[in-house]
Amino acid sequence: MAAPKLNSKKIIQTLGLLETRIEERFPNSSLRRLCGDLRKIAKDSDNTIAKIQSSNIMCRFFVYLFILAVLGFSVMVLSGLELSEPGINTVTGLLPILDAVFNIVFLIGGAVVFLVSIENRTKRKKVIQAVNTLRCMAHVIDSHQLTKDPCYINQKVIRTTHSSPERNMDSFTLGRYLDYCSEMLSLTSKVAFLYVQDYHDPVATKAVNDLEDLTNGLSRKIWQKIMNIRKEPEKKKIIQ
Repeated sequence: MAAPKLNSKKIIQTLGLLETRIEERFPNSSLRRLCGDLRKIAKDSDNTIAKIQSSNIMCRFFVYLFILAVLGFSVMVLSGLELSEPGINTVTGLLPILDAVFNIVFLIGGAVVFLVSIENRTKRKKVIQAVNTLRCMAHVIDSHQLTKDPCYINQKVIRTTHSSPERNMDSFTLGRYLDYCSEMLSLTSKVAFLYVQDYHDPVATKAVNDLEDLTNGLSRKIWQKIMNIRKEPEKKKIIQ
């Protein structure tokens, strides 16, 4: 049985449907535009994932060329050693040569490891940059619900100032707004997971897990507000 995998097309469709739902409930709202931006990021994720999964042929060519050059140089140096000279065939005479050979092998090995890891580090950088974009998106989504306070719903008189935010939502409308924010945060983490679904790098996976922890924490705050709204007595029930 094949392991279950997230489908990027389904996520994009879900984001498109969510954008439509927000537009129908809150026409021309900034939350709808923000959902549209998230959908665009999800669409662009396919290109980023394709770059991550593709092999850098040019990079690998130069790495292999360097390894062959090092091996050829090593063979040439070793073949030129005159082991028949007096003192070379003794332990004392061989120690300086062996020490020099080990140092060279160590340095060359480090250089080879560095060159081999270039491709993976390039892919990792792409993932982290994409995740940072989604992390910024999560904070922007959270900023949209900061002033949505359930405690003002049933107050007939609200003392406001010139700088106070508008509080013209009833309990049902406010609940839907907060629920849309929670859905967007969940979908943000799903888009992030697409980058590491087939790319198993511990650093990149940790970045995605950190983003998931962030979105879960922000979503918990939103659901605390939603639960407070549901505890308030409803004057009328509206079916979505």
